[in-house]
Amino acid sequence: MISIINKYKELIMYLIFGVLTTLVNIVVYALCTRGLSLDIYISNVIAWILSVLFAYSTNRRYVFNSKVKLLSEKIKEITSFYGCRLFTFGVDMVLMFILIDVIFVDDMLSKIVVNVIVIVLNYILSKFLIFKK
Repeated sequence: MISIINKYKELIMYLIFGVLTTLVNIVVYALCTRGLSLDIYISNVIAWILSVLFAYSTNRRYVFNSKVKLLSEKIKEITSFYGCRLFTFGVDMVLMFILIDVIFVDDMLSKIVVNVIVIVLNYILSKFLIFKK
């Protein structure tokens, strides 16, 4: 059992912190849209900013165990992390628009569906581009 956990530790940790990041994203989105009555797209931007800040610190430390020490390496890591997240944020916004404004799916349901897609994309980009060993 321990060997299985060790073998899939990175994926397990990503799923745990991915769920937590998704919760941050959805809760902030809901607070902005329902509590503050902000526009859905402004709310999505605010939720993205806060969830990406959370995701970077947890992914770097607990999921991918980044060991970069030099300032230049840290800058490269941060730049690639946020660059990839900007890409998936673009995917997020396009899918939200299609689901909400074109197909007329409820915004919270759309947010959840889109988050699942973004989690998968973020894992692939993090594993193979940002925190590659």
